Amino acid sequence: MFADELRPMETVADPETAVDRLAALHAAATGSLRDALTRFLADGVPPDAAERLTFRYPELRLTYRPTGPLPRITRATAKFQGPGVYATTLTQPAHFRAYLLEQLRPLVQDYGATIEVGLSAQEIPYPYVVEPGAELARGVTSSDLARYFPTPMLSSVGDEIADGLWLEAGDEPRPLALFDGPRVDYSLRRLVHYTGADWRQIQPWILLTNYHRYVDQFVRVGLKALAAEPERYARLVLPGGIVVEAGEAAGAQADALIAASPWHRFQMPAYHLVARDGQGQPGQGTSLVNIGVGPSNAKTITDHLAVLRPHCWLMVGHCGGLRQSQTIGDYVLAHGYLRRDRILDELVPPDVPIPALAEVQVALQEAAASVTGEREEALKQRLRTGTVVTYDDRNWELRWSQERRRINLSRAIGVDMESGTIAAQGYRLRVPYGTLLCVSDKPLHGEIKLPGAANAFYERAVGEHLLIGLATLDSLRRNRHGLHSRKLRSFDEPPFR
Repeated sequence: MFADELRPMETVADPETAVDRLAALHAAATGSLRDALTRFLADGVPPDAAERLTFRYPELRLTYRPTGPLPRITRATAKFQGPGVYATTLTQPAHFRAYLLEQLRPLVQDYGATIEVGLSAQEIPYPYVVEPGAELARGVTSSDLARYFPTPMLSSVGDEIADGLWLEAGDEPRPLALFDGPRVDYSLRRLVHYTGADWRQIQPWILLTNYHRYVDQFVRVGLKALAAEPERYARLVLPGGIVVEAGEAAGAQADALIAASPWHRFQMPAYHLVARDGQGQPGQGTSLVNIGVGPSNAKTITDHLAVLRPHCWLMVGHCGGLRQSQTIGDYVLAHGYLRRDRILDELVPPDVPIPALAEVQVALQEAAASVTGEREEALKQRLRTGTVVTYDDRNWELRWSQERRRINLSRAIGVDMESGTIAAQGYRLRVPYGTLLCVSDKPLHGEIKLPGAANAFYERAVGEHLLIGLATLDSLRRNRHGLHSRKLRSFDEPPFR
């Protein structure tokens, strides 16, 4: 539309220069929008047409024109599917710098792609530059702002690329990434809303749970890690923006900070153990999100976490054991899913198989052996692999006469309400996934959670279970090669992971 008239695309020499330029363009665009908004709220002076043209997302464009056959690249990501022009708009490129460089460098080195950057035709909606919690001037309504400033248009925010629904249109560039700038900005704000913390604190290794007792254990483990290894761990971030620094991890000061966290205000509170990388910079830690119960919550939070391009998310929660041979406190390592959650039936039909990822499965089993101290037959007594049924109805037992045949045919060994959804979302949105559940009851065999027995079970099982999840992520973190499997890629996949 107006982007080329305003600022033509600029060819840059290398990925580092490209990311620097993208960050500068985004900072200038958001700064201009923020200044205009501040002026309007103070004096009622709206931006003119020329000023509004500066409120635009930066665009990254790659051109691949081979002079011979495509190189044979065996990795799963940072690959071109064919010659052409690929483009995407971006938000927060300074934050995503490491990710962008990781994608761009192989595309330039292996394919000789040329890089262009500039301003796009997509406007940045004004709510995405207003800091969360900031109040607008009294007397100014949202309709007043919508007259002069770009607003979120849900018609332009979607997952068509991830879901394979985009269509090539003439000379339009092909998608470079799964998510563009407006889609990412939308999810970044939703993450703050649901989890209660700044999205920048969310780490690339994620545990998802359906029970608050895992939160208590995660906080205890986090405090111990901060106190024991301050050179490795930087801080523990709690809902509401409460931060426990490494030097505050012991004693009454940490207890007071934890007590001050308003976690109950947020639907899916998140906790972040921020680790330092080899250069002492934070960014490779672990986040735990208490997603609550049900497939709707599971889809909602993973829709938004996916834009951060995490390396892995794991479900660590409770399930009902379906076999007589299981014991309360045993583990279920999901190798397959019978998806009866219904929430993704249109996007990933139930007849589409959700494959187990070998790297994740091996890491989960090895972590279980390491944490429990059990091997071979002893481990098999407690850790069983098989199919997990995921329902959207907590009272599925009331339909046992209708469900029994399907459960028998699937050879399912566990039942829950989130795991199949989380795995299907990982498959759909190209995020490596896995599931390790703990048997908390056996609904078909008369073993239910009684108050006293339940408390004893939780105290014993939750701590060990969480440690297995953390050990699994530690193993995957040390061996990232191969984690981003080709099983998750389509035949017309965008180049970026």
